[in-house]
Amino acid sequence: MLETKDILETINMIDNENLDVRTITMGISLIDCIDSDIDKACDKVYDKICRYAGDLVKTGEDISREYGIPIINKRIAVTPIAIIAGVCQTQKILKFAKALDKAADTLGVNFIGGYSALVEKGFAAGDYALIESIPEALSVTEKVCSSVNIGSTKAGINMDAVRMMGQAVVDTAKLTADRNCIGAAKLVTFCNAVQDNPFMAGAFHGVGEADCVINVGVSGPGVVRAALEKANCQNITEVADLVKKTAFKITRMGQLVAQQASQRLSVPFGIVDLSLAPTPAVGDSVAHILEEMGLEICGCHGTTAALALLNDAVKKGGVMASSHVGGLSGAFIPVSEDHGMINAVKQGALDITKLEAMTAVCSVGLDMLVIPGDTTPEVVSAIIADEAAIGMVNSKTTAVRVIPAIGREAGEELNFGGLLGAGPVMPLRKGDPSKFVNLGGRLPAPLQALKN
Repeated sequence: MLETKDILETINMIDNENLDVRTITMGISLIDCIDSDIDKACDKVYDKICRYAGDLVKTGEDISREYGIPIINKRIAVTPIAIIAGVCQTQKILKFAKALDKAADTLGVNFIGGYSALVEKGFAAGDYALIESIPEALSVTEKVCSSVNIGSTKAGINMDAVRMMGQAVVDTAKLTADRNCIGAAKLVTFCNAVQDNPFMAGAFHGVGEADCVINVGVSGPGVVRAALEKANCQNITEVADLVKKTAFKITRMGQLVAQQASQRLSVPFGIVDLSLAPTPAVGDSVAHILEEMGLEICGCHGTTAALALLNDAVKKGGVMASSHVGGLSGAFIPVSEDHGMINAVKQGALDITKLEAMTAVCSVGLDMLVIPGDTTPEVVSAIIADEAAIGMVNSKTTAVRVIPAIGREAGEELNFGGLLGAGPVMPLRKGDPSKFVNLGGRLPAPLQALKN
């Protein structure tokens, strides 16, 4: 039974501490839309998405209004399009991106993810064509998000795909340079990608998923920071316990929204992703949580340890609140979307090297980093390879979403607006990795892959 103090506490979290449900994401399988005629396949894709998600936006708005819970985004994730397009590989695969974008516009969702390929162990039919089409696809669509999984602990890292993705990132930024290079902000390169991630730009509906599911992503960095500020914890154990208790409360709210959406849409409930996903709003920052733990500024020595504690405590608290926790679940550190991270970069306390170290213990990876516009594709590929290696060796998901700011240098700023925020252009390390990147082949899987 709910107590009055619990209700009032939740209301305060929503009103004053930026607590929200970041997204309700409907995952839709497109396997039954495969057709050798690409036009027929695209029609099937559009029709199925619109049929299944026709009430998604309205349902989210109804739940938000009835319970007083902000639901920021309503999104769709679909089967990786490279799989659907495999039998159409000699035809213009870009038509699928336009079909997805048309469906998103018709339904009024914020983003649609799944213009994706899974190439960790090699290329199947449709994979080359999709990766090569990514820059154009993201330049001619508004709501389509793209991701490519180039490695895993089991398979190793596909270095040929890494090389292609470096080129794709740079080309995408150039083709959308007139819109602050926004295309690159909708493109993620993964190692160990998960099949049920509700967050963009990396969401896709895995082939092991049901025909249709509802996944919910909750977010409450401001709530965790406020709890730590009020508690005045005396030791690390108290900090961990407080974060666990707070994550439990946040996740219970997400579970309620997920169950309500599932019932009203007559779609199975998938998972709650309990990630702490920041926004540019003041007070909604993961960096500020770390500083509340006792760091003078995010990025100083001790930051990686503090982030490890936070990520672990969030997971432990969340799994007690829901039987189906999934996605990425932990702490995100997207630079342009986090007011505290932006300040740390501007103060010189946080650079790409420290961020890379932090990614070894956080939920994802190098996320929303703005880099100089003259960065070469080979350097971007090397950044991807470094981050994928961390994920592969540590059996965790890592990702790279970097935005080459065409025409801008380190120290300048690129402003996306909205949830994507504004990012300072960050300098990169010196040296040319081209010879290493161009070796190609497959970086072997580590010994820990042999668990059978």
